[in-house]
Amino acid sequence: MEQPISGFYKDSEGDWVARLACGHGQHVRHRPPFVNRPWVTTAAGRKGRLGQYLDCLKCDRGEPVG
Repeated sequence: MEQPISGFYKDSEGDWVARLACGHGQHVRHRPPFVNRPWVTTAAGRKGRLGQYLDCLKCDRGEPVG
């Protein structure tokens, strides 16, 4: 289920997580060459992604928020 990004936070290991409108989180790591998301490394890059949609697999599976 597509959900818009409403914010970002870091997990306990220091990796960025997108907070989705549904309340779930989804990691948005930048780990080249397999995962290339340089925008996540800057505040301006993350701000530019607010409102964009990500596929929430947790919603697809019916997982509760929290």
